[in-house]
Amino acid sequence: MSNSSEFLWYIPNQVEGGHRGDISQVGSSSLDTLTSHAEALEQHGWGGALIGAGWGRPDTFTVAAALVARTKTFEPLIAIRPGYWRPANFASAAATLDELSGGRVRVNIVSGQDNLAAYGDNEGDQAHRYSRTKEFMRLVRRLWTEENVTFEGEHFQVAGSTLEPRITPRGDRLHPRLYFGGASEAAERVAATEADVQLFWGEPLDGVGDRIARLKRLSRDLDRDLPPLQFGLRITTLVRDTTEQAWADAEAKVEEMVKQQGQLNQHRQAPAVGQQRLLNLHARGDVLDGNLYTAPGRYGGGGAGTTWLVGSAADVASSLRKYRDLGITHFVLSDTPYLSEIRRQGDQLLGHNPATAPNTASDWLRAGCATASAATPGLPKPG
Repeated sequence: MSNSSEFLWYIPNQVEGGHRGDISQVGSSSLDTLTSHAEALEQHGWGGALIGAGWGRPDTFTVAAALVARTKTFEPLIAIRPGYWRPANFASAAATLDELSGGRVRVNIVSGQDNLAAYGDNEGDQAHRYSRTKEFMRLVRRLWTEENVTFEGEHFQVAGSTLEPRITPRGDRLHPRLYFGGASEAAERVAATEADVQLFWGEPLDGVGDRIARLKRLSRDLDRDLPPLQFGLRITTLVRDTTEQAWADAEAKVEEMVKQQGQLNQHRQAPAVGQQRLLNLHARGDVLDGNLYTAPGRYGGGGAGTTWLVGSAADVASSLRKYRDLGITHFVLSDTPYLSEIRRQGDQLLGHNPATAPNTASDWLRAGCATASAATPGLPKPG
């Protein structure tokens, strides 16, 4: 396995501030505020950030284009939905932004349910949804890499379609990577044949290992005709100067969540298969694999906030190395307050600060110094 790992952050892209306990302030969704996050990511060792998507939020692609124009190396992982976009329209927009930015576009294909009627979509059941997603991904990739594309599918059709501008190949990067998530059988079949990177939520190591093995088998069984599927982890990382301080802060955050438990996260209203797997983890214990904290999922945490990796930079780096040893090479991390944690975790966890640690994330995670503390974390006392 390659030692090369890529580290992205998360930009919530909400009209109102206060997302997942972040500081709510005037102008939290302004271009200046979002640019300050993107610039901090550049300055503190991150490759870029996943930008949240959903009807009722600012348009993700527009936000990504604005941030690319204001930065030099920041790479947006742009979350988009088939149905909200037509494949040829999206392929053209993404190719244009990729060319203007010098090859900085990444794409996260989202198939989870949204407020479909609000933007005029009418997708059917799960089988229909993932069948459409599969066609979308296959057609977008063809439009990026071929000319005069003709495609007659169940959901989409084009005839003699050639994009301009063409995407410029950059080394072995022929087009923007297509990231994808989902834990249902239908989702995994799409990932095994069409995705470049499969993203997992913060499951325990054994669960991630099992899913990687299953997706590799599916790729063989379904005759994948693309380069090998890569794997990524989307998770909250709560990092403090010491193990003890990290657990004290984590427990305090959960206690605050208990007080507000009536305001459940949107991910919990009709949980998908992957989300339900996370919500069920607390039955195995509040702390798994040494520092994977499952209690947030019991008290309103959803999505990437359902489980947290908690500890010092050394503790969390040690955990991330274990995921990397399973085959994870793409990490999308976050904690709140977002801006200050970009700086803290870039310097302490990724080792971006040359005065205190190696110079790159991959060096830090290979280094022998990233050994978890032997201290036993406290358990939550939410009552």
